Amino acid sequence: MLRIFIFGILLGIAAAAGALYAYPAVDQHREASIVTVAANGGNIESFHVNVPMDRIMVGAQGRKRPLPPGMQWPGEELLADVRVELFKIRNARDIVIGVASRTAAKDGESDVIDWVLHLPARGSVYVTMQARALEGGYRRGDIRAGSREFQPLNGFMTERWVADTSGDADAPSGRIELRTNYVGQYVPEEEEEP
Repeated sequence: MLRIFIFGILLGIAAAAGALYAYPAVDQHREASIVTVAANGGNIESFHVNVPMDRIMVGAQGRKRPLPPGMQWPGEELLADVRVELFKIRNARDIVIGVASRTAAKDGESDVIDWVLHLPARGSVYVTMQARALEGGYRRGDIRAGSREFQPLNGFMTERWVADTSGDADAPSGRIELRTNYVGQYVPEEEEEP
């Protein structure tokens, strides 16, 4: 009797595994990356955030209408000059492919702006931006770290605000454009000994 019971359990596990293989319970879709090749080497990938539709959270002291509603930002003095935003990020096809957080803070006399882009199927990228905008309204920052697919890469990212000029009632007020330029890490070749 015990043998039949154990055989039944093993047969049930095998049947469940076969059913999950034939009909997956989760069918995760990975959106194809839209990457172009830079003229001087490396890869370029563009993302954007439609504001306010893609804004998930804004954390800052003194906001009259917090997002999400009911969120209370800590009132500690340490966080008085810190603003944290969380966004959905979209690719060139306007498909949501991940999330990004933007942190702006004052560090004494200087401003600090950091971005973290997280693409679930690929990994994360951490970028520190220059606080002062360059000519044309761009901010530029260096890729400091990455995980999984982005770990061996370095390069830079630009951030730019583009206001909407269409005048459509359902159009966003504008978009934040993020453009990453990835370059593989330089690995010196080992010299052969004579």
